Amino acid sequence: MTVPDSSASDPVGPVGPVDPEGQVSPDGRAAGPDGRADVGGRADVVSASGSCDPSGPPSSSASPGPVGAGGPVRLDGPWTHRDVAANGARFHIAELGEGPLVLLLHGFPQFWWTWRHQLTALADAGFRAVAMDLRGVGGSDRTPRGYDPANLALDITGVIRSLGEPDAALVGHDMGGYLAWTAAVMRPKLVRRLVVSSMPHPRRWRSSMLSDFAQTRAGSYIWGFQRPWVPERQLVADDAALVGRLIHDWAGPRTPEFPDEATVDVYRRAMCIPSTAHCSIEPYRWMVRSLARPDGIQFNRRMKRPVRVPTLHVHGSLDPAIRTRSAAGSGEYVEAPYRWRLFDGLGHFPHEEDPAGFSAELINWLKDPEPDR
Repeated sequence: MTVPDSSASDPVGPVGPVDPEGQVSPDGRAAGPDGRADVGGRADVVSASGSCDPSGPPSSSASPGPVGAGGPVRLDGPWTHRDVAANGARFHIAELGEGPLVLLLHGFPQFWWTWRHQLTALADAGFRAVAMDLRGVGGSDRTPRGYDPANLALDITGVIRSLGEPDAALVGHDMGGYLAWTAAVMRPKLVRRLVVSSMPHPRRWRSSMLSDFAQTRAGSYIWGFQRPWVPERQLVADDAALVGRLIHDWAGPRTPEFPDEATVDVYRRAMCIPSTAHCSIEPYRWMVRSLARPDGIQFNRRMKRPVRVPTLHVHGSLDPAIRTRSAAGSGEYVEAPYRWRLFDGLGHFPHEEDPAGFSAELINWLKDPEPDR
């Protein structure tokens, strides 16, 4: 039995996209200049008033207005924005540089922009750096289903193929790290190296959440996500104020400059895009609700396969969301060079709390021909 690709037969497409002219086709898709429906559509829009709309499952009824030239997702910078198709959906990416591909995967409650520092650092170091928005987040498609880790991992490996590359070094934070672990097991030929920040191996995460009371308490927000509708409304209430509180609470005390209010506002606006709250929560719902279901049991067994690519595991010593001892045992699932790096005094966001230190560690490891030293 295999974990089903739950999006294989589901319709895909953006949630209530509106083109710059404000035209919407009869079927709810954005209409282009010639009046025809734009199947790709863009999701980087938010209500013109700037307030959040408590949103449930994807629906074509949302019709937000644009904010700024690039909206709250396609933020300006030295990078280039574009969309790529993979695994039956459309994904927004920001890319910069030329060289071996490094694919950056964001976590919750963020989107591609969390890697802005690493995009420039990797490009300067001679890499092709690409940060993608995961399914249901940022500028990527919001589909009705397909938020199980096996399918989300196929999104990632599909993007690698769509970029025309034979493989990539995967760098994942939080949920992006969970999916990076999964992709390295499911499609090892497409993963050249693996870097995971602030997330244990999926089997280690499962055992810690079920048997370690301290980790269960630290991950109480995940248990709270299991309620219907309420978490979505809490996330978008008061212009997504909860997003700001989570980022403040999870950041470590060593770097008081992160998060500043301007950074928090970027993440709050991105969460306000209709249906983003729902789609962001769905992977966590699957992780808990599938524990005793056949698909969850099969996934857990599947993840027994060892990771056979060189792995760098990064963690903040003061991470309040994922405890250090929960993450530290992940090396037992790696049958390849494995390096554990603990950033003293940092919290859940090492790549933003100490971007220079994180980028230096990442680049030095990616360039190291003998990463097991």
